[in-house]
Amino acid sequence: MKVLIAYDGSASADTGIEGLQRAGLPTDAHALVVSIAEVWLPPPSGADGPADTFPVPPGLKRAREHAAHILKDAHAVAERGNKLVQKHCPGWKVNYEVGNGSPAFEILNRADEWKPDLIVVGSQGRTALGRFVLGSVSQKVLTEASTSVRIARRITGSGSSGERIVVGIDGSEGSQAAIRAVGRRRWTPGSEVRLVVAQDLIKASPASMLIPSVRNFVYEVNEDERVQEKKIVEAAAKDLRDDLDESVTVSAMIENGDPKQVLVRHAEEFGADCIFTGATGFSNRIERFVLGSVSAAVAARAHCSVEVVRHNA
Repeated sequence: MKVLIAYDGSASADTGIEGLQRAGLPTDAHALVVSIAEVWLPPPSGADGPADTFPVPPGLKRAREHAAHILKDAHAVAERGNKLVQKHCPGWKVNYEVGNGSPAFEILNRADEWKPDLIVVGSQGRTALGRFVLGSVSQKVLTEASTSVRIARRITGSGSSGERIVVGIDGSEGSQAAIRAVGRRRWTPGSEVRLVVAQDLIKASPASMLIPSVRNFVYEVNEDERVQEKKIVEAAAKDLRDDLDESVTVSAMIENGDPKQVLVRHAEEFGADCIFTGATGFSNRIERFVLGSVSAAVAARAHCSVEVVRHNA
């Protein structure tokens, strides 16, 4: 397995690396730590670039010196990230690289070249403006990556305690990919996987429910969805039990409400280490995903790590 880790030296990025040991990943993965310096100026002349034909203006000289300083810092950050991965994942092969430019663009570009199975980014980053909710870099990577992305947040367990995983499912191809991803991981004995289906049922106004034809229609549609969702969750639970070790508990629940709210609330109540969700899916009645609105909302609001799984990854 190939894991690309976007690392900027922030506490959030450190958390992302620390959490890898509780992500069920293989013990012999190959990690690439990528740090990006936010500079766009050409390097100073000499060994790193062509000689200047004309005298260099003082302003440009200072700008180049500043850019070189930022690049030097980025190398130090990347080395630190490399050591952290080796510390927390000692069996992994680890390399690191430094680039310059727009962090999100460069990370996505490197991912397209290296083709990792998973990209790991912190939920927040370090910038001069301190402008992050879900960090702008994390959000862009999550939205535009062609492979699965893990938005890393603090971990709740430690040591040999089992992981607690929530998987949001709706029967779509995206949610099936999320189930397969969880089934392929190597979870700590005693871990728990909870499959959650959120029923976003039709609601009609009290006045319209007085009309027999409307009332019957709402009842029939909602009842049909309940039956379908029960079949979906039972089949998914069976597939996971077949794939996972017997020491991992698999349970399932169906809850009424908006999936965006249900998944986040249930993960917090469950004490989840991570939520898995598909990158694309469908609501109960209306296809509505580019990066699925549920996936994007959960990644932004959850208290724990979130893996958005793309079915082609």
